[in-house]
Amino acid sequence: MKVIPEIQAAQEEIKALRRWLHAHPELSFQETQTSDLVAKTLEGYGIEVHRGLGRTGVVGVLRSGRGDRAIGLRADMDALPMHELNTFAHRSQYPGKMHACGHDGHMAMLLGAARHLARTRDFDGTIVFIFSPAEENGAGAKVMVDEGIFKRFRVDAVFGLHNWPGSPVNTFGVRPGPILAGAVDFEIRIVGVGSHAALPHNGKDPILTGAQIVTALQGIITRNKNPLDTAVLSVAQFHGGEARNVIPEVVTLAGTVRAFKDATLELIESRMRTIVENIALAHECQAELKTKRCPPTVNAPNETRFATEVMKSIIDETKVDVDVEPTTGCEDFSYMLQARPGTFAFLGAGNGEHREQGHGPGPCELHNTSYDFNDEILTLGSTYWVELSRNWLRGRAA
Repeated sequence: MKVIPEIQAAQEEIKALRRWLHAHPELSFQETQTSDLVAKTLEGYGIEVHRGLGRTGVVGVLRSGRGDRAIGLRADMDALPMHELNTFAHRSQYPGKMHACGHDGHMAMLLGAARHLARTRDFDGTIVFIFSPAEENGAGAKVMVDEGIFKRFRVDAVFGLHNWPGSPVNTFGVRPGPILAGAVDFEIRIVGVGSHAALPHNGKDPILTGAQIVTALQGIITRNKNPLDTAVLSVAQFHGGEARNVIPEVVTLAGTVRAFKDATLELIESRMRTIVENIALAHECQAELKTKRCPPTVNAPNETRFATEVMKSIIDETKVDVDVEPTTGCEDFSYMLQARPGTFAFLGAGNGEHREQGHGPGPCELHNTSYDFNDEILTLGSTYWVELSRNWLRGRAA
């Protein structure tokens, strides 16, 4: 493994940044302390800083030489509304908020790369460091794109990196085409007529209506969608009623759809609307379907080949999976890949053996209350960002 020696020497500094960020998590579009730290750190490296895009987003711009090529490197910033079960020293200081997806590590790796590139300036062109807010719940990347990030800061390609528990430490996974699914998050509100549970004929039952909707929605996956197109539809919430002998007036359902093709998401959403409206009508209830969509994360072939060669230049090629299994997780980096070609990759983080005494009883998985980022992979992640930038700007892989 060819970690840049200067980055290896700065490992404790990068780790300290990561642990401060872990201890001070902030939710989507609330990343004020986080963006303050990121901006101050970049400015301390002598990097030009811009703030306000995506509300709490931070953009750093570093130029060297006369080259006209430009590359974008992105890290996400927000935490999750979860109560951390870990009790070690760098645990979350804010109850109900936790960096349970590794965004603390993503920021630290990119800051580590920025530190080295700013000190050496041994590249020719422009590097745009993008710290994107609200990945978890607000599509902050979409907001940044809509607000013109790539018009203000021209890049030829944009790249993302995500730690991946379950894959061996210090390995890479990447693939051309879809690597993460798109999503349709949905909420269904059913309004009936409340009544005594012993006299149901006096009301219009939204619970029965909701139950039939839950069952019917699965028929979209098994009977409407092409069996060769991967998709999942999960109803994850069903709320209604307060007393065991009262049929409520209102029931709400919520869940998510995942698929790797926009056309599949459109089909499922259309069928959902038809099913919800007509089952409600059949039971003399009213129903409203609200949805929020995020597109699949689709890697461009040329940029993926390029990134793969860079990965193989810094670790043994047997540790680079060039056809990693796609996941039905969702990423708002997809909006940036719609605007510019690029690649999103996984960095193996192991199975949790790195966790210190005081970790929670659960597994070290993403979105788990016992999760903690593996600091061992920080220096490889920073090295990847540096070598990717250097090589991209000179137009060829190492």
